[in-house]
Amino acid sequence: MSEKVDVIKLHKDANALMEGSKYGEARDLFAKVAELYYKNQNYFGAAEMNYKAGECSIQLKEHEKAVEFFKKSADISFAKGFERYGMSALENARDSLKVLGNTKEADEINAKIAEVKKKLEPPEEESSFSVFG
Repeated sequence: MSEKVDVIKLHKDANALMEGSKYGEARDLFAKVAELYYKNQNYFGAAEMNYKAGECSIQLKEHEKAVEFFKKSADISFAKGFERYGMSALENARDSLKVLGNTKEADEINAKIAEVKKKLEPPEEESSFSVFG
């Protein structure tokens, strides 16, 4: 019989490792928790854990891994309607790509960010009609 995994405890443990500047261990645990959350259909949790794994990767100056985690976070976020969270993940992926000198992919991500921002803007009023006056 398989042992039940306490995902919340693992999540808290990963946070504690990150707060203790143990970024490598924290990143690995965040990645594991992200997979567990995703399997349990906790999509925001999965997006958040991938995001935090990306933050740990930045602290370790492992920008290629950071890009991978931030892109995973963004993919989950956009697929599930968390556009603002996804946009933040893309901004971090873009910044890591710039550190790596990959301006072409950073520019592609910038275009995606601009597209999402435009989609999130409230529609312009078509008339000046107001009930107030």
